[in-house]
Amino acid sequence: MRLGLALGYWGRGPSADHVRLAQEAERLGYDSVWTAESWGSDAFTPLTWIAAQTSRIKLGTAVAQMAARSPTTTAMHALTLDHLSGGRMMLGLGLSGPQVVEGWYGRPFPRSPLTATREYVEVVRQVLRREAPVEVAGRFHAHPYRGADGTGLGRALKSITHPLRPDLPVLLGAEGPKNVAQTAQIADGWLPLYWSPSRPEVYGTTTFREGFLVAPMAQVKVCDDVAEGLLPVKMMLGFYIGGMGHAARNFHADLMARMGYEEEARRIQELFLGGRREEAVLAVPDAFADEISLVGPRERIAERLELWRKGPVTDLLALAPDPHTLRVLAELNS
Repeated sequence: MRLGLALGYWGRGPSADHVRLAQEAERLGYDSVWTAESWGSDAFTPLTWIAAQTSRIKLGTAVAQMAARSPTTTAMHALTLDHLSGGRMMLGLGLSGPQVVEGWYGRPFPRSPLTATREYVEVVRQVLRREAPVEVAGRFHAHPYRGADGTGLGRALKSITHPLRPDLPVLLGAEGPKNVAQTAQIADGWLPLYWSPSRPEVYGTTTFREGFLVAPMAQVKVCDDVAEGLLPVKMMLGFYIGGMGHAARNFHADLMARMGYEEEARRIQELFLGGRREEAVLAVPDAFADEISLVGPRERIAERLELWRKGPVTDLLALAPDPHTLRVLAELNS
């Protein structure tokens, strides 16, 4: 099982530690470093900054939001960074949810998310393969555009720049069983959310071909007090389950419910949406936070790490906030 460093997205401003952590991860033998985006900082710019100050570690987006860019724009970002980094880019994509897509990006959330995702990936693939001008007769991502409100003058184009790698890896964030099954068919890897090594059946019965990447993120913290170490995990869960979506449609809350915590998920939503955010965080069960993270003394993390190795996970993307935790995890995984 390879290790990756997950840096996430910025809060109020950029972190002064991200480049230093990425450099330390590279020194320790981590395979990859990953950035993200929500409705603030973008995923590609920080990754480019890190690429310029590292030499070996792979560079991934976990995830770049599909609604933020047309698929050709995303492919341009990926092929550009792949060239500049000497072939280290991995493109992780996610659809996000209606609240973000419609509220932040000002676009309709697709009524058929699976179709929209499949078309998006197909356009990206065609750009990167550069075998012919991009042509997709899609419902959501038609190239060239032939809508009634267009001029009808668009023509199929092929990238001026020759991609460094036509097989640049494309990974997808997917939560529902049908989405995971499609991901196994059309992508090179899967970025699970809230992975529990003891509940792989929650994501369905999909089997993955050889070489397919399964790369979940998990908060990791070496500390003596497990309850204290779990608090950041619970804060993240309270925000995602309570606030990252509408009360009637929240994919993160639905996933928590499928993992056996339906009553707790709905309670977290109720508290968070009612403005009682601290109570929402405290309502996150310690057991749930614990099973999707690696927190506690070195010996406890070593024991629990064995569970992660026994399943389909190929890459553990650690949300690790400090160099000590990075080092201990590298030692335990060696």
